[in-house]
Amino acid sequence: MSGSDFLQRCWYGDRPPPWWTRLLAAPYGGATAARRAMYRRGWLHSQRLSVPVIVVGNLVAGGAGKTPLVIALVEALRARGFRPGVVSRGYGGNAKTPHLLGANPDPAETGDEPALMRMRTGVPVAVGADRPAASRLLIDAGADVIVADDGLQHYALARDVEICVIDGERRFGNGRLLPAGPLREPASRLRETDFIVCNGGAAPAGEVPMQLTMADARSLSDPARRQPLPAFAGQRVHAVAGIGHPQRFFEALRAAGIDVVEHAFPDHHRYAAGDLEFGDDRPVLMTEKDAVKCRVFASENWWCVPVSADLPSPFFDAVAARLVKPQQGGARKAGSGVGGLT
Repeated sequence: MSGSDFLQRCWYGDRPPPWWTRLLAAPYGGATAARRAMYRRGWLHSQRLSVPVIVVGNLVAGGAGKTPLVIALVEALRARGFRPGVVSRGYGGNAKTPHLLGANPDPAETGDEPALMRMRTGVPVAVGADRPAASRLLIDAGADVIVADDGLQHYALARDVEICVIDGERRFGNGRLLPAGPLREPASRLRETDFIVCNGGAAPAGEVPMQLTMADARSLSDPARRQPLPAFAGQRVHAVAGIGHPQRFFEALRAAGIDVVEHAFPDHHRYAAGDLEFGDDRPVLMTEKDAVKCRVFASENWWCVPVSADLPSPFFDAVAARLVKPQQGGARKAGSGVGGLT
C-alpha cells in the first residue's frame, strides 16, 4: 500500500490518522487561519477584475467533481448570454507564465483539467500560478465573466460568487485538517460560500444536488467513432482512472453492467504507453481527464467515457442573477461571511 493509499484509508476509513499527521494539522490550521485573516483585514490584497468572478472549489484535497461542474456552469452561462472564460492553476502542467490555451492544447504543458475544459467547451481557458494575470488574458479575449477552477483557497483573486462542491458520498471524511484528514480548511468555511453543490448521494437541505451522467464511449484513436455504454455490458474491460476518487468511475461502470478490472492511478498521473499494457486485447475504458493525456499513443480498443453534470436549472439562474446585480461594496473579502445558500 502506498503512502497516499494509507492516508486515504485514514481519512475516509476506520484507521486512526498517525500521530505525526495530527501533530502537523495544528500548525497547518493555524497558518491557514492566519492567511485568511490577513486578507480579511487588508494586510494582503485581493485583486479585483473588471468583470465578475465565480470561484468553484472544494474543501478537501482530491477530487469532488469540480471539473464537470465548471463545464456545466460554463455551458449554462453561455446559454444565458454570457461570454465565460475559465482560469486554472494548471496543476500537472509545466507552463511557467500565464497563457491562453489553443484549440488543441498539450496537457503536459497546460495540465489535464484545463486541456479537457478547453476541448470540451470551446471557451477561452487560461492557466497560470498568477490567476489575476491569467484572468486578464481572458478578458482581453472577450470574456465578460471569469470562472475560476479550484480557486476557493486562492484569495489573491477577488470573487463575486463562491461555489463549493462536496463529494456526496465521502463528504469530509474524518473531519480533520491536512494531513490528519482531507480538509484544506475547516468545514465551518461553508457558511461563507454562496452555494454548496452536493455531487452524488442525497443532498441535505440547503445544498444543490448534482448527479454525473455517463455518455457514449468515444474511441481515442478515432473520436468520431462512438459506442453506447450498454454495448460493453457483460464484457470484462480494463478501467483506468487517474482522478481524485477513482472508485466513483469504477462503480459507475459496474452499475452499467460492465465487468471491471480496476487500474487506479494517482490524480494527474502522466501516462506512458507502457502504463496501459495489460497483456490482453480487452477494451480499455478511461475517464475523459485521462484520455486527453493518452490519445497520442492510443490503441484502437481504448475508449473514454465522458460525464456530464446535471443540476437544477434554478441553480444556474441564481448564479447568473448574482452576476447582473450590483455587488454592494464590491467583491467580497476572504472570510466576509456572505451567505445565501440555495
